[in-house]
Amino acid sequence: MVHFLNEADVQQLLTMNIALAQVERALNDRALGKATDVPRQRIQTTSGIQHVLQACAPELGYIGFKYYFTPPGKRGATYVHLINMQTGKLDAIVEGVWLGMMRTGAASGVASRHLANPGATVLAQLGAGYQGMGQLEAVVTALNIKEARVYARTRDKLEAWCTKMADKLGIPVIPAESGAAALKGAQVVNIMTKSATPVIDGDWLQPGQHVNAAGSNALSRREIDAKTVARSNLITVDSRGTARNECGDLVAAVETGRLNWDALTEIGEVIAGRMPGRTNKDDITLYESHGMGIQDIYTAAALLDLARKRKVGIELPM
Repeated sequence: MVHFLNEADVQQLLTMNIALAQVERALNDRALGKATDVPRQRIQTTSGIQHVLQACAPELGYIGFKYYFTPPGKRGATYVHLINMQTGKLDAIVEGVWLGMMRTGAASGVASRHLANPGATVLAQLGAGYQGMGQLEAVVTALNIKEARVYARTRDKLEAWCTKMADKLGIPVIPAESGAAALKGAQVVNIMTKSATPVIDGDWLQPGQHVNAAGSNALSRREIDAKTVARSNLITVDSRGTARNECGDLVAAVETGRLNWDALTEIGEVIAGRMPGRTNKDDITLYESHGMGIQDIYTAAALLDLARKRKVGIELPM
């Protein structure tokens, strides 16, 4: 039998604290050689794109993958498959849209916990869409943020979004008049957009800020500008292999010789103590997040364990 969790089950079980814990554990284990991640692979067709993220978590006893297909302009179904490494059988299928949004946010939360200056209380965010919900909640939860300022281009939608998130998080979430206004005085900056052109001007950055750039997961996208990259004293990625395939934000710096894909610091190496993080309170730090299958596997495994204890989900006759 295969345990199946649908989107409603995942929303019932998954908290941001669970996502933060599992993403941090996944990144740490991979940095220590205890887990394996394969960069996202895509098949592009005229009808849409198939995406597969593979990972192996021996510490959990699971190997598996996340699969989703995206028709043009639509969000397709997403599934995480957990295969038992002892039996070789499929143990669970977990629907992954909400899970993906939460674990993507959690990655920025974990990075902020390790790279932001201690005592950060003000968060700025550019982007107020579906994925932006996880980004905001994760950093607020990870750092005990007291105030968030959010900017997006569509004002009426932004105001409604901010009201919704303020009610959920219990802190002021203020619609900012501009991106520059949002960043002024903030200690942490989230950027989560689908933009192909930069939405931030590096001149807006202030000493000591930490930036999470999580929207550019294709070489054709570029949501931060060259000045932001140039002003960053430390640039980290979730995976060097994934960054090489997907990080449009860093392509120009690599092409001009300022950066080398193989020399980039992975956030897991900072978590595991194998590479230094922030070394000065005035440093500007940057985390480029693209998503990893290992994050999905660890989070789904935790949900499966919780679901069995609480008798959530159904058993499929497979």
